[in-house]
Amino acid sequence: MLTMKLKHLSQSEFARKMFKCKAKTNFTPRNATRAFRCWFGGEIWIISIGLLSFGFLFNLWHVAEQEWFDTHQRDTESLVVGRMVKSRQDGIFSVGGLTGAGITTNIQQDWISENQIDNQYATYLNRGTFDEFSPYMSQTGGQGIIFGLLDRFIPLSPQIKLWSFYVLTALLTAIAVTAIIGWFYDEFGGWIAIFVLCSGVLSQWLTVFGKNLWWSLWAFYLPMIVVLYLLKRHRAPANRQFIKFGILIFIAVFIKCFINGFEYITTTLIMMVTPCIYYAILDKWSRHQCLKWTLASVSGSVVAIFLSLTILCIQIGSTKDGFMDGVAHVIWSFGKRTYGEAQDYPAVYAASLEAGTIGVVITYLNGIFFDLNNYLSHTNSFVSNFLLKIRYVYLIVLFIVMSILLFICSTAKQRQQNIALIWATWFSILAPLSWYVIFKAHSFIHTHMSFLLWQMPFTFFGFAVLGCAVIAWKKGF
Repeated sequence: MLTMKLKHLSQSEFARKMFKCKAKTNFTPRNATRAFRCWFGGEIWIISIGLLSFGFLFNLWHVAEQEWFDTHQRDTESLVVGRMVKSRQDGIFSVGGLTGAGITTNIQQDWISENQIDNQYATYLNRGTFDEFSPYMSQTGGQGIIFGLLDRFIPLSPQIKLWSFYVLTALLTAIAVTAIIGWFYDEFGGWIAIFVLCSGVLSQWLTVFGKNLWWSLWAFYLPMIVVLYLLKRHRAPANRQFIKFGILIFIAVFIKCFINGFEYITTTLIMMVTPCIYYAILDKWSRHQCLKWTLASVSGSVVAIFLSLTILCIQIGSTKDGFMDGVAHVIWSFGKRTYGEAQDYPAVYAASLEAGTIGVVITYLNGIFFDLNNYLSHTNSFVSNFLLKIRYVYLIVLFIVMSILLFICSTAKQRQQNIALIWATWFSILAPLSWYVIFKAHSFIHTHMSFLLWQMPFTFFGFAVLGCAVIAWKKGF
């Protein structure tokens, strides 16, 4: 009877049935390990999204001072709130769809005051209107357009809608960071993922930015996430992959520029190609292959940035006298943030344009990643200022030592992967440094926010090196 039944099965069907039977009856340690990794991989996503989301929404882990958390970047966020008021009042694409403030002065010259910031929120929450609107012209303001659309179509009170926008933003940022953590889990295992997760949860800068509507942090990480998982999936090169890669790069970079403009654009682009360094070392890419991946990355990014700049110039032109006014504003804004001549700008920008690049970089090296003073109190000023405050320069020194230790302690089986991680880590430090150096004037002024760049993605990779080094060192004993 069994022979008669088997005759009616094709070879492929027979093989599938035999495999299922074998999978059910053979329980080996190797299968158990795979099952555990699969289960824990799902758990790490849930745990990570939960920990990060609650930190971003409530500062639940107290990694930042509460007053700082409650008020950080409220001025820029109010421009998105102002856009929602303007969209409700005059339409989604009124004033070119740009974010802005309901003030009579020019926000490009006179920044919004505390009272004006409060008025932005009060006007939105009380369903008010603006008599005047001053657009902010250095960003396309896609986040404002999207939140304006959601505000128009969600039939809830402004208070509930504003809070739901915070939840959405925090959740998207937590998912983006978790996607990076998930990649480390797939490549290096659970312990390394935990190290990287801790670096995200403990970062006070990620915490204070996590739910901010203006910054929408998830968009900064999107291009790198696309590259991480594309290269992980397509390890063997094929010509069609380079075209697909370029198209995906274009889409990801365009989304980033649409959502939050050209904020930290050099950091975003270098962060995006960091996975290429990792896989180039790991898989020993040929020179020809490196050239193709580079060409695809550059082409996709350039087209996305050019299209975004064109859209921004059209937006600005719609509020002024034409497209060339938009071009002029973009050129003026670029000079103001980089190395423009001080005499060509208002006196308030003179100090930033004349500042030394090395001094700016040193300022950011001394920034604080994590402050133990939020948990401990100490009367000694030296201890509280230099020992309990974990500065980025401390982390850099730590990561240098751990990179050397990892290189020395790596087994033959893990050596190539660990070397690839070390290379990627020290390439990734160029992402924050690129902004501090190229956009020196902007960095000089914005010391209240640009420490965030160390998390794009240098600290993630650095903590992965730390975890790998600790594990390799333990195995050596």
